[in-house]
Amino acid sequence: MRIESDSDTVTASRNHLVFAYYVTGHGFGHATRVVEVVRHLINAGHDVHVVTGAPDYVFTSAVQSPRLFIRKVLLDCGAVQADALTVDRLASLEKYKETAVVPRESILATETEWLHSINADLVVSDVVPVACRAAADAGIRSVCVTNFSWDFIYAEYVMAAGIHHRSIVWQIAEDYSHCEFLIRLPGYCPMPAFRDVIDVPLVVRRLHKSRKEVREQLGIGEDVKLVIFNFGGQPAGWKLQEHYLPSGWLCLVCGASQDQELPPNFIKLAKDVYTPDIMTACDCMLGKIGYGTVSEALAYKLPFIFVRRDYFNEESFLRNMLEYYQGGVEMIRRDLLTGHWAPYLEHATTLRPCYDGSINGGEVAARILQDTAAGKNYVSDQLSGPRRLRDAIVLGYQLQRAPGRDISIPEWYINAQSELGLRTSVGLKAGTALIQSSTEEFEILHGDVQGLPDTMTFLKSLANLNAGHDSGKSVDVLQVRERKAAAKLFNWEEEIFMTRAPGRLDVMGGIADYSGSLVLQMPIREACHVAIQITHPSKQRLWKHALARQEAKGQGPTPVLQIVSYGSELSNRSPTFDMDLSDFMDGEKPISYAAAREYFAKDSSQKWAAYIAGTILVLMTELGVRFENGISMLVSSAVPEGKGVSSSASVEVASMSAIAAAHGIKISPRDLALLCQKVENHIVGAPCGVMDQMTSSCGEANKLLVMLCQPAEVLGLVDIPGHIRFWGIDSGIRHSVGGADYGSVRIGTFMGRKMIKTIAASMLPQSSNGDLHQSDLEDDGIELFEAESSLDYLCNLSPHRYEAVYAKMIPESVTGDAFLEKYADHCDSVTVIDPKQSYGVQAPARHPIYENFRVHTFKALLTSIVSDEQLSALGELLYQCHYSYSACGLGSDATDRLVQLVQEMHHAKKDKPEDGTLFGAKITGGGSGGTVCVLGRNSLKSSQQIIEIQKRYERATGYLPFVFEGSSPGAGKFGYLKIRRRTTKLNG
Repeated sequence: MRIESDSDTVTASRNHLVFAYYVTGHGFGHATRVVEVVRHLINAGHDVHVVTGAPDYVFTSAVQSPRLFIRKVLLDCGAVQADALTVDRLASLEKYKETAVVPRESILATETEWLHSINADLVVSDVVPVACRAAADAGIRSVCVTNFSWDFIYAEYVMAAGIHHRSIVWQIAEDYSHCEFLIRLPGYCPMPAFRDVIDVPLVVRRLHKSRKEVREQLGIGEDVKLVIFNFGGQPAGWKLQEHYLPSGWLCLVCGASQDQELPPNFIKLAKDVYTPDIMTACDCMLGKIGYGTVSEALAYKLPFIFVRRDYFNEESFLRNMLEYYQGGVEMIRRDLLTGHWAPYLEHATTLRPCYDGSINGGEVAARILQDTAAGKNYVSDQLSGPRRLRDAIVLGYQLQRAPGRDISIPEWYINAQSELGLRTSVGLKAGTALIQSSTEEFEILHGDVQGLPDTMTFLKSLANLNAGHDSGKSVDVLQVRERKAAAKLFNWEEEIFMTRAPGRLDVMGGIADYSGSLVLQMPIREACHVAIQITHPSKQRLWKHALARQEAKGQGPTPVLQIVSYGSELSNRSPTFDMDLSDFMDGEKPISYAAAREYFAKDSSQKWAAYIAGTILVLMTELGVRFENGISMLVSSAVPEGKGVSSSASVEVASMSAIAAAHGIKISPRDLALLCQKVENHIVGAPCGVMDQMTSSCGEANKLLVMLCQPAEVLGLVDIPGHIRFWGIDSGIRHSVGGADYGSVRIGTFMGRKMIKTIAASMLPQSSNGDLHQSDLEDDGIELFEAESSLDYLCNLSPHRYEAVYAKMIPESVTGDAFLEKYADHCDSVTVIDPKQSYGVQAPARHPIYENFRVHTFKALLTSIVSDEQLSALGELLYQCHYSYSACGLGSDATDRLVQLVQEMHHAKKDKPEDGTLFGAKITGGGSGGTVCVLGRNSLKSSQQIIEIQKRYERATGYLPFVFEGSSPGAGKFGYLKIRRRTTKLNG
């Protein structure tokens, strides 16, 4: 149902009604739109009790009436922001739990009693979940007014922060289900919890002053360009500079602190300034997307330069609405922070926002609320069942979505109904996602697709991009933004190089790689593809802001790196990255790795580019390569991020392989892996070993790569026996080798090695502090202590030697300052000891010593006689590895649960074990979540048991785990494709 008649007004009712209006604590946008609805209700003669955590002046500055009552209570914390552009997902869930879950019973009791005390006729929520439940408990009808709901927003937070918070989402949805209907605002998200829906126009605050009046009061003439800087407060560390603005521009700053000093061309606005009036006086706005800013920018036709926020799912829906009405332009966060504003400001002044819809949503919503409180029943004319099903499917996708699958606004969902509250022409037409094309679209000048389905799909996606470009058709704004950027990336008449690199499943070895262990790794089916084209700077197709940057420098065309990375909506990052390749030079020499790490860390939404662009700097530094041409890259990875299957390594290997192929640089797969490790260790700053990159580069399908990490000696490949199969089961808990746990365990391991070397040195005859006599040394062998005193790799110490001599001398833990005082250094170039932190030492030192032994044993058993004993022994080694991880502090409840489920299957064998079963499981990679590796018989029964584990895990946790199965060739085996669009296609 849609209500937007401009002729309908909120008339004074014969009944004096009492409204309880609950307002979420997230941002002023909610409070400002509530103000407009409240104003109309009060003008109609009703009492409104606003329950809020927002400052009083937000309401009292717009509504001065004795019928307005403000009750300061925070029942909904919204999203906790680390800064103005970044949401802290875990903190948001923890804060909501603290605010609304733990005290839930007392909240419900208090609110029920209060609602009765004020004789409320209707509860209105924007968009506080518990208010709907409290209304139901009090026997009072409730209505929500919103463009999003917290179950949709929190769904992704749960996936990132851990499934133990999932009950929060379900509780919120259940609370919303008590609501009678939803008054839905334009730019809305899927909201399946609500039964009936009424759509209304934009809710915006009215204007009090004209543009001319505001400028006169500010003393600013019409010849001056004005931009309003509106981020809801400024993050710490921001310092506005005079040169950020072009000549003839002034900036009006909202939310500046009283003691903040601003340049002369920046003007500080009062804390309680009435923003709509200021907006009408400006030529554009620079800020972050929220309902309040977008709706008022559209209503008053103000061009909006926006910077993406991290991890707020409402944004993409509002952004699409803003761009549909030609009112917005995105600014890259790096340009915001470095002051490269001029191209965006100049572009914004050329926009002509064309929103022509009604802006009386506050009045319309107030009339509906009044009628409902007076007893009227609104029945939606929409098919609520199908609508809720569509919304539920989107929410379900969000809760299960895997990297590479961008479902922020699915095409079928948009096509099914106008989900932005706009004209139906906004929807994408079905069947346009991929043009039916294949390798026939391209002439393959070098290489072979090797029958890989994902490579064929990637080629089809390239053909689709090219078709969209050649056709001359405009790209609909609801298409994925990254694909719009990719369509403009390449010159389709020139050669394109393409590479592929898979992720990996850590079968055995894991974190022992950095201690020199033998490791066994399997390249998985999921892979990253990279397409690259090199072009002379004068012919490179640059994005507008990159071109403007070059023109501003006045140096003529220079080489630029441009990257489009698919999956940006999923990962809440920018879809594009660009830089002048000269930024990698310091005079005649490449910049340092430390400087590069700082360069990429400036913008959290573009830190991902370090994995790709970093390969260029490593080639410059290590091989002396110089890049004279522009580089355009398209990166598409199906390797899920944060699941412990080396998504970062696959991106690095595919990127460096592509750059090398396009520039004719010959690098062996082994050397390429070592170079990619430098990217991750020194530019990204993640202290990983080399097995991930080595497997992605050197692996082969259906084989285990055997590598001795001293530092990276590939010993060969072992065929996976036909009766054995490996699976990876994702726990749903995100893993990162850049995390504190992984780094701390690595530090503890190197501390242990340093202690062992020191103990061994003290045992030698020349030591006056030795604890052993000369006769003991003769028995044990001086040679052993000499070798152990200069131990390069901890894994070269055998388990029996460790237990006999060193085990009792290694402390369980040690503080950083105590270790540094006694040993000075732990001799690890990629980690730094924190003097104030306590590090486990005994378990991290013991793990690689025993893990190396387990890997050697596992490798030997793989080629032994086929039997249940063989499978049981292999499985036992996996189990032992898993519990050793936990002893180091790298386990997790979720991975423990999966291993326990495998054990239940393992020990539930009946009379016919040959029918198939599972024999072992272990956490993989860096631990602390991620994926569990499972070993079993290669049979249908084993596959069925994997499915049963999925179901049991879902019943226990609410999360259906992703299963990795199958293998594929590494980058070295794949090589590269050199392709060119067929001439007949170009001319046809």
